[in-house]
Amino acid sequence: MKAVIYDRFKGALEVQRVKDPTPQKNGVVIEVKSSGLCLSDWHGWMGHDKDIELPHVPGHELAGTITEVGKEIKNFKVGDRVTVPFVSGCGKCPECEAGNHQICDNQFQPGFTHWGSFAQYVAINYADINLVKLPDEMEFATAASLGCRFATSFRGVVDQGKVSQDQWVAVHGCGGVGLSAIMIAAAYGAKVLAVDINQEALELAKKLGALEVVNVSDSTSVSEMINEITKGGVHLSIDALGNPEILLNSMNSLRKRGKHIQIGLMPPAHNSSKIPVDKIIARELELLGSHGMQAYRYDEMIDLIQLGKLHPEKLISDTISLEDAARELPSMNQSSSTGIKVITDFN
Repeated sequence: MKAVIYDRFKGALEVQRVKDPTPQKNGVVIEVKSSGLCLSDWHGWMGHDKDIELPHVPGHELAGTITEVGKEIKNFKVGDRVTVPFVSGCGKCPECEAGNHQICDNQFQPGFTHWGSFAQYVAINYADINLVKLPDEMEFATAASLGCRFATSFRGVVDQGKVSQDQWVAVHGCGGVGLSAIMIAAAYGAKVLAVDINQEALELAKKLGALEVVNVSDSTSVSEMINEITKGGVHLSIDALGNPEILLNSMNSLRKRGKHIQIGLMPPAHNSSKIPVDKIIARELELLGSHGMQAYRYDEMIDLIQLGKLHPEKLISDTISLEDAARELPSMNQSSSTGIKVITDFN
């Protein structure tokens, strides 16, 4: 099969012919029809993820058709149209038994713990409890866009943030994660405030449901501006990028008993970022993470898409080839483009 591969961190990415995958007894092989290009893939290529073994094929946002099944598979068959969360649970550890597949002790992550979906085929382990069947009418590109950014944002806003009608929600960073969070929060009736330095991204945020926007480059104090607009701070604030300054701005813009959700990955140098402990205590604030979403929680998200209340396809800015992905991945952290790029050409 053809795949994007690199043999050293920060090294050249090339499209090469490599051996086709085979399924483990609890797994399947999927012919990849679409795969999203995500900043997490860039973090992996940089060497920020300790699970990656070289040589490596990136890619973790995928959708396609099952071509082979392992002998233990009971719930899926060849020909099924499927997607999969980027974190797949083993189904047997204490976290999985508690329903927390997204933080499984033995998790399978295509594109990180194993070869990923920047390829014509990908093998997925623990398939019976992690694959998600797709509605016939859902495009593969739309389904692929759900796998990391959209699903993680859905869990962050709905399950972790417990968003409700008329709450103020601030979303810091209007890339794929942030725009997903904006759309989801607005669909649940929240009043969304978008924060970014890119005016084009903020304009798109308005189209996706943001009531207010803050351009960081026009403000000397982001948190003060948010507190002024919301008359006391937001109920829920999301760092959708991963930046220590955003983390502080977010915490400082929360009203009493507000929640900060960390979705964006911090570069390793900032993984021990400062937080305002005094305010956390005095205001009884919460700081929560959001790391993927369990397959069984996809039903609610997909139902809202089919009802026309969520439109993840609007986040897709471009469709590209494997060769394009190999060229574009190294500079993803410098990109000012809005929306999500999805690989649809694997030939």
